[in-house]
Amino acid sequence: MAECHTQNKAKLVSETRRRFEADYVTDKSDKYDPRDVERLQQDDNWVESYLLWRHNNVDETLKMLDESFQWRKEMSVNDLTESSIPRWLLEIGGIYLHGYDKEGNKLFWIRVKYHIKDHKTTLDKKKLIAFWLERYAKRENGKPVTVMFDLSETGINSIDMDFVRFIINCFKVYYPKYLSKMVIFDMPWIMNAAFKIVKSWLGPEAVSLLKFASKNEVQDYVSVEYLPPHMGGTDPFKYSYPPLVDDDFQTPLCENGPIASEDEASSKEDLESDGKETLETISSEEQTALLKKINITEHTSKAEENEKVDSKMKAFKKPLSVFKGPLLHISPAEELYFGSTESGEKKTLIVLTNVTKNIVAFKVRTTAPEKYRVKPSNSSCDPGASVDIVVSPHGGLTVSAQDRFLIMAAEMEQSSGTGPAELTQFWKEVPRNKVMEHRLRCHIVESSKPTTLTLKDNAFNMSDKTSEDLYLQFANSSRESDFSTP
Repeated sequence: MAECHTQNKAKLVSETRRRFEADYVTDKSDKYDPRDVERLQQDDNWVESYLLWRHNNVDETLKMLDESFQWRKEMSVNDLTESSIPRWLLEIGGIYLHGYDKEGNKLFWIRVKYHIKDHKTTLDKKKLIAFWLERYAKRENGKPVTVMFDLSETGINSIDMDFVRFIINCFKVYYPKYLSKMVIFDMPWIMNAAFKIVKSWLGPEAVSLLKFASKNEVQDYVSVEYLPPHMGGTDPFKYSYPPLVDDDFQTPLCENGPIASEDEASSKEDLESDGKETLETISSEEQTALLKKINITEHTSKAEENEKVDSKMKAFKKPLSVFKGPLLHISPAEELYFGSTESGEKKTLIVLTNVTKNIVAFKVRTTAPEKYRVKPSNSSCDPGASVDIVVSPHGGLTVSAQDRFLIMAAEMEQSSGTGPAELTQFWKEVPRNKVMEHRLRCHIVESSKPTTLTLKDNAFNMSDKTSEDLYLQFANSSRESDFSTP
């Protein structure tokens, strides 16, 4: 059955390509950007997205492609960059991507209060919408977004139905299947009539994707960690430009970790009792409880230790793998494994190996900087060398599968220094096309019992080891010490 479906899908894709080439491109190729025509012939997912939106009706799909491709050329979508957009529009923070809804879809924020109806700036605002959607589509091909249409603090001057219609057309025609839902937050009564018109533009099938929400209802769609305070959330994110918000990976103060003086402030006794790992800034009562917990662990019998390690080993369904990038090999390749809430979040390790003949600068960003300490988060790696990056959740904060980490890397000239000041200047000047990026998801390992698994500095070398070797080293590491999160 599945094989038949696949064959039918491939047939529809092939027919769509053939007919578009024959009926639309011939003698009319100047209507389209040649890059879009070429992509249509190579990207199955792109063709399928149009087909699915038109219920596999090839005739309707062709009309949709024609309209979409003409729009893409008129807007110069393939060539849109930051320099294409007036700087003031980027600075104001009216449109950006940040956070995830409860289904794991990216949030596309439209802060309507920053929009004032003005025909002189309409085209630039439309280009900004297209810029963000195209940027997202190229990075996350096929993954839907949830539009957060934030109408709080809006007045009559912000009502621009032409602009709203453009946004809807983006998802109806230009970026089909990218709309998960559109959450309309805190809509003023004065806009009730306007949004009746919006529903007619969406059509009966898409109307179900329109969700009207008040402050009490918006948490049905987005958890508090990704909602701003005015929506009843706890997200500390504040939009700023520059730099451009890069898939939420804002560079927080101190590069995702406390400043050096905070680390040095930890007492010697705490450092020794915690296996020379720096403690989080916690109250004296919590420190006392932690030290007691560690002392109790030291007296745990060997049999219990083995049982805990075995439990953790069974939880790892997949062997850790290596992403082989042009500058760095990164382990693990896709997911960072943390213990479940039941067992307590533990530290995890990212291993970077420089495969070039030059020094490689790197920095680590996260979608949730308030949750994690990353050490080091901004440093360099010598040719052929490896660097261990320890990622640990702050005490009391819960790891979420929606949290992401971004590793950025770029080659440095041999004459360049690698101190904090030199690295800061380097990242300001390095061209974007010279930067390697790799993303990691968070994975919470479920366990029926608390475990003592902890990753220590230089716990393992990922390059040539099997998953069995890694498990043995995990076991050895955990037998030596237990750094349980309070």
